[in-house]
Amino acid sequence: MTTTQRTHAADVEAITRVVARVEHSQQQELPDEFVGLFRADAIWTTGHGRRLFGRDEISAFTHQVLPGAMRDSTVTYEVEHVLFIRPDVAAVKVRAQYRTPEGKPLGNPGSPMYVMSKEDGEWRLTACQNTEVIDSV
Repeated sequence: MTTTQRTHAADVEAITRVVARVEHSQQQELPDEFVGLFRADAIWTTGHGRRLFGRDEISAFTHQVLPGAMRDSTVTYEVEHVLFIRPDVAAVKVRAQYRTPEGKPLGNPGSPMYVMSKEDGEWRLTACQNTEVIDSV
């Protein structure tokens, strides 16, 4: 394995840990943990198309909707693909699935896209969009 391959493998692991923290913060309804994963100037588009600009706006929205959101369900996130645009910028395709408390799929899956940047050695959410997957007929 080359140095570049080892670096990419370590970065993919670090990115996967960030996505796991997104999952944890949402499952446990921890808005401050969730918001802490973003750059200060991040862009977030919710699954319903609401556009949020900057950590302050993301925080205000998240503090409004996250507490109580997992009362009757939970959510899981899985990294599907990582494309390094540059060594410090990655496009991360994620599979999201809301689930019943028993773990059965609930509703349509999600297909978030997270553009992440490496800031002071830490991967941060930078420009993200959630998208619900609707099966076509």
